[in-house]
Amino acid sequence: MPQFSGLRYTAAMPHAIDVQDVSFGWSSQALLLNHCHLQIPAGEFWMLLGRNGSGKSTLMKLLAGLLLPQTGYVHIHQPVGFVFQNPDQQLVMPTVGADIAFSLTNQGLTSTEVRLRVQDALATVNLSGLARRPIYALSGGQKQRVAIAGAIARHCEVLLLDEPTSLLDPESQQELLANVRELVTQRGMTALWVTHRLEELEAADGAVVMESGQVIEQGPPSQLKHIQEYKLSQACC
Repeated sequence: MPQFSGLRYTAAMPHAIDVQDVSFGWSSQALLLNHCHLQIPAGEFWMLLGRNGSGKSTLMKLLAGLLLPQTGYVHIHQPVGFVFQNPDQQLVMPTVGADIAFSLTNQGLTSTEVRLRVQDALATVNLSGLARRPIYALSGGQKQRVAIAGAIARHCEVLLLDEPTSLLDPESQQELLANVRELVTQRGMTALWVTHRLEELEAADGAVVMESGQVIEQGPPSQLKHIQEYKLSQACC
C-alpha cells in the first residue's frame, strides 16, 4: 500500500476512477471513510448507494478534489464535473448562457470558441435556444441540466452527480437520468451518480454499495446481494 495520501490525475489508466485504501475523517477517532477501495471503468455509468451517513457524500467530495484523503490515494481522469443535489448552490450567473460560459473562465478560449462550446453543451442537454433564459425562470430539472452543460462545455472526462434527482418531479427525474445515460453512451464520459432510488439502477452499468464508511460491494447491479436484500426489505414493508 502507498505510504502517502493525495490525488493523482491521469488519463493513462483503464479506470476513470481508482480509489485505493482511502480514509478520511475530521479526527482519527471518527473516520467518515475507512480504507475504501473503488474502481470505475472509463466510459461507464455507475450508481453509488448507501444509507444516510454511510460516507457517500464524503467520497464524492474526495473524488471532486474538495477534500484530500488522509491515507491512500485517488486516481481520476480530468477534468471532473460535479453536479450538486441542489443546483441553486452552483449556478452563479443570471442567465443560462452566462453561467455555462463562466465555467470556461481561464480556459484560454476565444469568444467564438466559448460561444460554440456553450451552444454544443446546450444542444446536448436539450436546452437549445435557452441561452438568454434567466436562471430563476428554469425548472429544477432544467437547472440540473445547465449544471451538466457546464461540465460538457469544459470537456469533462468524469461527471459526479450527488443525488441529482432528489428534488425533482418524476418526469424530470426520468429525463435527467436518460440525459446522463446518453452522455455516457454517445460521448464516452464516465458518470458516478449517488441515489436512493433503486429503479434508477436499470440505467446503470454498475453499482457501488457503501456502509459505515466502507465500500462493501461493487459490480453489476443484478449481482450485488446487498441491493437484492434491500429490494426485498422494501417489498416487505
